[in-house]
Amino acid sequence: MELYENKEIVQRALLVGIDTGEYDAEGSMAELYELCESAGAIPVASMMQKREKPDGATCVGSGRIEEIKQFCTDNEIDLLIFDTELTPTQIRNIENETDVRTIDRTMLILDIFAIRARTNEGKLQVELAQLRYLMPRLSGKGREMSRLGGGVGTRGPGETKLETDKRHIRRRIEYLKDDLRHMTDRREQLRSRRKKDGIITVAIVGYTNAGKSTLMNTLTQAGVLSENKLFATLDPTSRALLLPSGISVMMIDTVGLVRRLPHHLVEAFKSTLEEAALADIILNVCDASNSEYKLHLDVTNSLLHDLGCEDRPIITVFNKCDLIGNPLDLPGGRDSVRICAKNGAGIDSLLRAIEENLPVRLRSYTLMIPFNKAGVCATLRQAGALKTEEYTADGIRVEAIVGEELWHIAEQYKC
Repeated sequence: MELYENKEIVQRALLVGIDTGEYDAEGSMAELYELCESAGAIPVASMMQKREKPDGATCVGSGRIEEIKQFCTDNEIDLLIFDTELTPTQIRNIENETDVRTIDRTMLILDIFAIRARTNEGKLQVELAQLRYLMPRLSGKGREMSRLGGGVGTRGPGETKLETDKRHIRRRIEYLKDDLRHMTDRREQLRSRRKKDGIITVAIVGYTNAGKSTLMNTLTQAGVLSENKLFATLDPTSRALLLPSGISVMMIDTVGLVRRLPHHLVEAFKSTLEEAALADIILNVCDASNSEYKLHLDVTNSLLHDLGCEDRPIITVFNKCDLIGNPLDLPGGRDSVRICAKNGAGIDSLLRAIEENLPVRLRSYTLMIPFNKAGVCATLRQAGALKTEEYTADGIRVEAIVGEELWHIAEQYKC
């Protein structure tokens, strides 16, 4: 058992995990500690039990339940958080044994999502995920049904609906799914418009708290919320970025990832994650100062694989390199860069890497086209390459982003 000191009196939580050997239980518990803090609770202590499999009644054994009960009594614990997904029966049994409200890892993540959602789509996605998860947990009258006390695990758009009958909740789920379908259609129309207009998209993905929003702000001055908290950004943000060559791309910030993110949460935010799946270039941002950065990269790469992104250029961006001893110790390669998004170090290398991975070879030109060659302007305009067009005494002055197939024409009129 590990104790944590914190004098602030909020909700005091005891973290409980089981080690079945299926995953890194210690690393997962350390992440649960961060999730707990991000939700606004105080992780007072953690307990771990090695088992071949979770106990069907209380997840941990009867002896450990007694130990948990005694610790909660002695230390004024308000909340038990289990680092696994609990069944309704397990939650009810644990609460009956300990007399302490109990939630699991999924409920905790949903609670943080409820806090972080800002856009209407984000709020609808959170509510849908909450209702889908809580639907089978509505029978009985255990503590998990009591929403009057508030606190971690009770927040979000769905909280006022949990006492209603299942038929109403099913109707609400269908309503939310229908609303989100319309939003997905509008998002698809926007993607199609971008593609038609030749807009190149660059998606920022990565583990939560890796510095994605800070990078977005550094590159585009987007003003995205940037905090040292898990899931500080939940809603996607899009901003234009002008590359040194004069080519403009659309940067898209996406929701952060954690290990063992429940499948139905991935499903709930699939429309958001599709922004990454359909991007022309993907930046996989990783906190290089975290001792588990390799695992974080694996989690992100696994999701990108599931989304079918293998055919897209993926640039590994090692962030927070100012916090490590020797950045050169990090894995190198043509498709990786080392930066510090906070102070701007390495950003030039990142921009070069983006340009080298553009889906088409483009060049920025300033041209002076004679009036008797005005057809060249029409050719550039038809190709969607013309940015500005100005009639002067000497001819038509244009700025254009020109693809490789038109370089031979642009070179003739280059200023």
